[in-house]
Amino acid sequence: MPVSAPPCGRPSQPHTLGLLLFSFRSSLNLTTQSDTQKSQAGHHPMHDVHAETGHCQIIFHNDDDTPEEFVAALLHSVFKKSVVEAIKFTETIDAKGKAICGIYPQDVARELLEAARQRILASGHSLLITSEAVAKNGHCKVCGALCSANRLSLNGMAMLICDDCMYEVTRKLPELTRNKQFDYAFEALAWHFAGIPRDQLTATSRQFPGHMRADVQVAVDRLFSASSIRFFGIHEPHRYETLTLAGLTRDDRNAPAIAPAQYHKVDIGESAPVKCLHNGLWLCQTDGLRYAVVLSSHREYGYEAGTRIEIAVPAGADGAEFVQRCFSELESAVNAARSYRGKILSLDTDSDYRGRSKGVTVHKLPSVQREDVILPDATLKLLDRNVLSFVGSRAKLRALGQSTRKGILLYGPPGTGKTHTIRYLASNLPGHTTLIITAAQVTLLAQYMNLARLLQPAMVVIEDVDLIARDRNQMGPCEESLLNGLLNQMDGLKEDADILFILTTNRPEQLESALASRPGRIDQAIEVPLPNDIGRKKLVQLYGTGLPLGDAVVDEAAQRTKGVSAAFIKELMRRIAQASIARDGGTTVEPSDISEALDDMLFAGGALNVKLLGGAQQMIDG
Repeated sequence: MPVSAPPCGRPSQPHTLGLLLFSFRSSLNLTTQSDTQKSQAGHHPMHDVHAETGHCQIIFHNDDDTPEEFVAALLHSVFKKSVVEAIKFTETIDAKGKAICGIYPQDVARELLEAARQRILASGHSLLITSEAVAKNGHCKVCGALCSANRLSLNGMAMLICDDCMYEVTRKLPELTRNKQFDYAFEALAWHFAGIPRDQLTATSRQFPGHMRADVQVAVDRLFSASSIRFFGIHEPHRYETLTLAGLTRDDRNAPAIAPAQYHKVDIGESAPVKCLHNGLWLCQTDGLRYAVVLSSHREYGYEAGTRIEIAVPAGADGAEFVQRCFSELESAVNAARSYRGKILSLDTDSDYRGRSKGVTVHKLPSVQREDVILPDATLKLLDRNVLSFVGSRAKLRALGQSTRKGILLYGPPGTGKTHTIRYLASNLPGHTTLIITAAQVTLLAQYMNLARLLQPAMVVIEDVDLIARDRNQMGPCEESLLNGLLNQMDGLKEDADILFILTTNRPEQLESALASRPGRIDQAIEVPLPNDIGRKKLVQLYGTGLPLGDAVVDEAAQRTKGVSAAFIKELMRRIAQASIARDGGTTVEPSDISEALDDMLFAGGALNVKLLGGAQQMIDG
């Protein structure tokens, strides 16, 4: 920094402007070196604030002959400037023809000039250095020190500012900018785009699916947080009005107010949820381009709420190119859909809006291994060939011009393990996203299919499809519309779509022939039957894990449960465990425990209980 005189006490009757500037200095927490520190740096205390004539300013002149290296060395050795300051000072001399080195008391200035001139003479150069008495009013208006002619304009009034105070002012500006308070959005936007008329701004928007808000939020944070000067939440007095940049510029009684940012934690099946904003306003700057970003929800009755992003920039080619680049990155992030890819999902339904989705639910289901699937060997082989092997061959099938979409129908009595089988498939299809659609959610089929196309390879599961795909003669108009929607979605997929349909039914005989008999919609029907003798033994052992089951108990339980479902055996083993706990804390299992459990399940509850539990009618009849 150029050498300057130390700060002095304020005049006994300071000018009003002086009070303003001292207040300004206090608000910035400006500090200067103490008299002792400045004395060590070559300064001498000033005893009379009015003694301007007792100080001189030393001026270097450009003679176009003296090398800059010599001038810089002189400034460093005699005038105690740092190397960087000395080099910058020589550049100023070269650009302006002369420059003030500093202001010093007369005796100090005389000593410095003499030392400098001796070195100039010894070197044989012709560098000209002069001194002038400091003009009146040469005090820094912030700290009161004599200073060179740095001028700052405040409310149209020019004033002298010393180098130290000027440095502190500029150093504090970023902090002041970050801490400036606003009450309304229009104030923040006017401050950010100061000097740019409103009609010279252009705003462009994109809307993204609401169920992809987690991916949109991650992309927005990555794109705009680093370049953000300020960020604000916005108060939404009317929940169903979409926030826009045009609306945020309103400065009337309905002007949108600045508010705390509001977040909603969205579970994406990871250890931590994604914090998604309800709305937000970013004021940003990148490579000198000022721009603003608004995130909001676009709500329309009867439709899924979308996430809306709007970007405002100054009109021109640079701004237009920047906006296009931002939206391209946002769209790429949504298309990548990293938050939900490869997981088991379903859409939430909002009871306030028919046919609307408010978000995605991630199901954290336990993995099911092959040994945990108790099915006949023929059924397992069909599953392997038509699902697991088919998926593994997709790339080669596509290369041979074959379709990579497929439809599988799992049918069988209730409780035989169709849902369990689907979990097994989901656990063994790496990289596949599984979408689970219940019959009640078929109205959301379009949203599900959009999600399936986005997240493919995907497995779309429609449970109890017979509820909407019955014979047309038994249908009402609403059911027929739902069936037509399902058929259109299955037919409308491209041949190379990596989407696998798994449909389940307990009543295959009731399925509409348009769905059941046309190839390309259903490619393979796979029966999930009631367990046979071997299957029942495996199920007893599977659901009796932890119990001390002997071979005799396993054989008896399997023999006495002919014709039942897997769900019946699961419940039977829980009741046997309860009986064992009641008798001796679960350390033994006896044949009587089986009899007691079967008696409650088959006879005490009557025929309805047997049906509900997945038992066989002949167990009662016999």
